[in-house]
Amino acid sequence: MNARKLCWLDIREAGEARAAVLDEAVHQRIDGIVSDDPADLGGLPPTVRKILLYDGPTAEAPETPDLSAADIVILPSGLTGRRALEERHPAVQFGRRVEIVDAPSLEEACDAAHTEPWSLLDFRDPTKIPLEIVIAAAVGAEGSIVTRADDAVEAQIVFGVLELGSDGVMMPGRAVGDATALKRATEAATGELELVELEITATTHIGIGERACVDTCAYLREDEGILVGSYSKGMILCVSETHPLPYMPTRPFRVNAGAIHSYTVSAGGRTQYLSELHSGSKVLAVDVKGRTRIVPVGRVKIEKRPLISVDAVAGNGREVNLILQDDWHVRVLGPGGAVLNSTELKPGDRVLGHLPTADRHVGYPIDEFCREQ
Repeated sequence: MNARKLCWLDIREAGEARAAVLDEAVHQRIDGIVSDDPADLGGLPPTVRKILLYDGPTAEAPETPDLSAADIVILPSGLTGRRALEERHPAVQFGRRVEIVDAPSLEEACDAAHTEPWSLLDFRDPTKIPLEIVIAAAVGAEGSIVTRADDAVEAQIVFGVLELGSDGVMMPGRAVGDATALKRATEAATGELELVELEITATTHIGIGERACVDTCAYLREDEGILVGSYSKGMILCVSETHPLPYMPTRPFRVNAGAIHSYTVSAGGRTQYLSELHSGSKVLAVDVKGRTRIVPVGRVKIEKRPLISVDAVAGNGREVNLILQDDWHVRVLGPGGAVLNSTELKPGDRVLGHLPTADRHVGYPIDEFCREQ
């Protein structure tokens, strides 16, 4: 099992759009192109893995196949003559394709995950439990598991199975846009953000306003929360209610995030207002080391509460503002995972934040003049 997620685009169904699909795949830095025709792989740049999928009869391999254009050759399970192919083509990596339809084929998939450098798995039933079994069985193995997905939505699910996820996904590239969608599914499943230390410069009690509690469908860790800020180019890491409180039980799924106008980061790096979040939305959970994961929102509670405005500044002089509920139990995270009560923040205190590099238009980064104050 590997940490980096792989994107393989299967162009066998691209038809007349094949050239355009390939151009987009190269532009999006797709890891591998899959075809059953060596001619499709010949002109690809060296930055892309060329994967030849032998999808013919499973009884016997062809005696003189053309493998010169391939980096990886995936052979069907049960194929005879594989050893002879490997001996004739020592520069090519070989893997096994397993179609999982029952218990014996699932056992074979687990064996492939343990013994093959490349295992291409095709689960015919919609349940992800067989994939969970293979991933669990493959922990510690050196090879890579690539799972077939029908579309980008399924790809994102596959990347997150058992939190580890499949090492890679093979998805059909039938039209322009498919490569981009697959790449976004990968980026949504992994990634890190650069966190910086911010110095508190002032706090001000500003009166009554609406604030939002974001209740996620996940247990957040003690060093994990979501990024929130009044400005799109500067946010502070708000911790979830995982730490003990004297008058109420902990709620590890909840972040008391701030005033409704505030920005947070959602899937794909897009910003959204807290007021826009709803059941089924997705937000980016971030820990104190900058590691991220996408978590779904179960509910957003918007209520009138006293508010406190927190001003901070980054080392490069960028100003950051966060407006929170004016109550001791609302907290943010500082360096090393220190938990800081919002009402006790004072000038000179240091908190963790993130400084996006681009301004935003309808939540997307854009290079234009924008002043926030």
